[in-house]
Amino acid sequence: KQNRKYRGRNWWPCMKEKEAIEQGVNEAEKDYYASRGVIDELEQSSRELQRERENADQVLLELQGRLNEAKLSLTSVKERLAVEFNVDLEKLSEADQDEELRQLSPEELRSQVERTKEKMERIGPINPMAMEAYQEIKERHDFIISQKEDLLSAKASLQTTIGEIDGVARETFLSAFGQIKENFQKVFRTLFTDDDDCDLRLTDPDDPLESTIEIMAKPKGKRPLTINQLSGGEKTLTATSLLFAIYLLKPAPFCIFDEVDAPLDDANIDKFNNIIRAFSKESQFIIVTHNKRTMSSTDVIYGVTMQEQGVSKVVPVDLRALV
Repeated sequence: KQNRKYRGRNWWPCMKEKEAIEQGVNEAEKDYYASRGVIDELEQSSRELQRERENADQVLLELQGRLNEAKLSLTSVKERLAVEFNVDLEKLSEADQDEELRQLSPEELRSQVERTKEKMERIGPINPMAMEAYQEIKERHDFIISQKEDLLSAKASLQTTIGEIDGVARETFLSAFGQIKENFQKVFRTLFTDDDDCDLRLTDPDDPLESTIEIMAKPKGKRPLTINQLSGGEKTLTATSLLFAIYLLKPAPFCIFDEVDAPLDDANIDKFNNIIRAFSKESQFIIVTHNKRTMSSTDVIYGVTMQEQGVSKVVPVDLRALV
């Protein structure tokens, strides 16, 4: 009983508090729905304003387009008046021109108009395609002028490049030519005698890249001769000297001679073989020969025989193994 009395005494304040809370919740819901209605109205107004703005932008774009079309039309009219009638609207709008026209009487104005009409009749009909044709020709002319300028610029650039290349080539050639000439004289005296002389000459020293080269030789007891004036043996030794002079400029790993010794007598063959032997320390030499003296001075011989008709046979002989 005491517990029941205690619970009864606490129940009434809780009910009051609950009613107060429910009343607060109801008022909050009313405020929420009222605010929600205001928000919906504002959103509706915002959407309407957005649509109005979009419509206004569309109208503005249309007006802008019309304005551009009007400007283009005005420009076209001005150009046509200037071309067909020689009328400048800018000058007509100037104050002094207006003042000059105001000072004319109606009769003078009519007379001026008549004179203008007569001038236009004497000129004859205007070709409406003349402006377009002129524009096409002008564009073509401008294009050709531009291409011409590009070609002239490219030509100047190429000429500059060619000049630079010619300068480098000239310098390189003259340097190599000088070294070959010096080597030629040394090898020539080795194959001939120390009293013999030779020379390489440019027929056009001012233009070495286009110049021909004369090969001069002066064996002992003879006047200087070109290579074509020498005997067969002298010509062969001179040409061999030049080959080795070029070889010394940039040695190759191997060289091939095809019956170079054929025109030589025994004394000159020995000179030829001696110089081959000297240079063989740096390079290998392959010599096609029928001369026994040349064969005897080699390291390895490859003989080619035909024991059977139409069948070649190679017979190698290593002379180094026989020493």
